[in-house]
Amino acid sequence: MLRTALFVALVMLGAPALAQDAPSGIKRTPLQAIDFPEGYRTVTGLAEVAPGHSSGLHTHPGIETGYVLQGEVVMSVEGQPDRTLKPGDSFVIPPGAAHDVKSVGSVPAKALSVFVVDASKPLASPAK
Repeated sequence: MLRTALFVALVMLGAPALAQDAPSGIKRTPLQAIDFPEGYRTVTGLAEVAPGHSSGLHTHPGIETGYVLQGEVVMSVEGQPDRTLKPGDSFVIPPGAAHDVKSVGSVPAKALSVFVVDASKPLASPAK
């Protein structure tokens, strides 16, 4: 019972950070958040992007890695050529790299992402 309560508390603590300021056409669902390794927060979440919508240019204070579950997106990452990603493709976004994801298919794009970020900073910030 105590483990379940702790798990729910950790997920709820990560929920606002993952869902904060989602642009129109974006749905972010936090799945798990843990404070590990020391000084960092590891957050797992599901992102859904409606066709024709994008995440908006933003950064994370740590690494993001993910896996496309559904749909098709064009991922733009600072310093890299744009990539078209489809179900089964994985990606890595370096810490602090400005990036944007646009759903270009006819169905919503869905991706599972894991973030390992500085625990003292917001999970995401608009790129400057």
